[in-house]
Amino acid sequence: MRPLTKTNLADTAIEAIRGEILSKRWAVGEKLPNEATLSATLSVSRGTIREAVRVLASQGLLETRQGSGTFILSTIDAALPLSMARRASLRDLFEARCALDVEAARLAASRQSAGTVSGLRALLARRGNFAGGDPAGFVERDLAFHKAVIAASGNRAMIEIYDFFTASIAETIVATLGNDIPEPDMQAHADIIDAIATGDPQEADAAVRRFMAPVITALDRMLHS
Repeated sequence: MRPLTKTNLADTAIEAIRGEILSKRWAVGEKLPNEATLSATLSVSRGTIREAVRVLASQGLLETRQGSGTFILSTIDAALPLSMARRASLRDLFEARCALDVEAARLAASRQSAGTVSGLRALLARRGNFAGGDPAGFVERDLAFHKAVIAASGNRAMIEIYDFFTASIAETIVATLGNDIPEPDMQAHADIIDAIATGDPQEADAAVRRFMAPVITALDRMLHS
């Protein structure tokens, strides 16, 4: 990156860092250079860098973790049309995520408890619907809900696998915030909880597949259009 010379330094810093993120200078999950480094590289104040990071986090590209730093959440701009390559990549990610979510929900149903179900309902209420304004915050809340479903499976290996693929799963959530792929609504999420609460693995299996079906169908349609 080269030092900035434009008048509106905040906007220019945003575009400079965004350009580096979208060009995949840093991988998803990688830590962004600290404020001091970015400030020196772009020849702007640390306050300008903080503002740029705040904006890019709200756009779903960065995630700030208290005490740990700022990390790359996605190298894809959700506002851009989906390229054929990205459609295929997302199709694979959603398919893999579906397999994990289905089996986790089946196990969660067979091991469900009142406490687990009430915890899932509380996380879903906190998630809410995406109304714009803070994509990064919404992704974090949505991911927390889905990770809780995985945790409810009681399967340690499955939990670790999901954690390992967190960055990729977060990208699938970011993708549904654009206009091309339908975002599963609150009812679709609530249906998963209700199915787990029945204690019937088959019900949980079906609920997750219904949840994923519109997304995968949309991607299939885009791939063959």
